[in-house]
Amino acid sequence: QVHVVESGGGLVQPGGSLRLSCVASGAIDIINAMGWYRQGPGNQRDFVAIITSGNTTNYADSVKGRFTISRDNAKNMVYLQMNSLKPEDTAVYYCNTIVTLPTGARGFWGQGTQVTVSS
Repeated sequence: QVHVVESGGGLVQPGGSLRLSCVASGAIDIINAMGWYRQGPGNQRDFVAIITSGNTTNYADSVKGRFTISRDNAKNMVYLQMNSLKPEDTAVYYCNTIVTLPTGARGFWGQGTQVTVSS
């Protein structure tokens, strides 16, 4: 089993910054990719950013230029640096870790961390 835990959420004013962290632990041989998704009130869970094992990154258009994803392969961790935050960034942010298992690739979700952008 793979366990995924996010941290770093909180309340921040518009224009401020936050750094989210996510760590994966458990029966992990290979992590293919780690990504961030978010779900605002009454909304579906949307893609935010992803980083592959080769450090290729991809971002949602709404966060390009403001958010940066990075990872520490040795620690099985991924980070999301969020700058110039806007009220519309308010959401629960979830980490998804895609792991190669003997049965194939599978994604594991954390419980989420709340980010609130408000004055």
